[in-house]
Amino acid sequence: MTIARLSALLALLLTVFAVGRAEAVEPQPFARGSWAELQARHAGQPTVVHLWGLTCAPCLTELPHWADLQRERSDLRLVLLAADPVPQPPVRVEEMLSRSGLDKLESWSFADRFNERLRYEIDPAWSGELPRTLLIDRDGTVTTLPGVADLGEVRAWLDRQRTH
Repeated sequence: MTIARLSALLALLLTVFAVGRAEAVEPQPFARGSWAELQARHAGQPTVVHLWGLTCAPCLTELPHWADLQRERSDLRLVLLAADPVPQPPVRVEEMLSRSGLDKLESWSFADRFNERLRYEIDPAWSGELPRTLLIDRDGTVTTLPGVADLGEVRAWLDRQRTH
């Protein structure tokens, strides 16, 4: 095979792989009003919002399990929100989501040092503990799962959403 043919074949393969891969989604900055925007974007659709943080060891252990569930359940509308007490650089959030297999999903990252007001918008009773998962029904009813989520409970919730 000539060098020209090898070069053409290599170019073709690189194009195929580039087209076949979805691009990583950069985390959106979560600031005042973002919670209302997120809710409006998903209104009428069962949605799981998972709150996690780079400084939370259980969160980092749990992320790959969310990736497994996302692959398993096509009906899972998962939104990730990095809710660290101190805003983290978006590139670090994106890198962690990429390592966990979650970089193609909608994601947000706290972008305000006054995170208390952001937490209050999400849930006035939330004091910032992570991880935390919010299961939001079609009608907007929120079920909160504090701590590491029982993914069996999330699966059961998803099954119930199909029947409503």
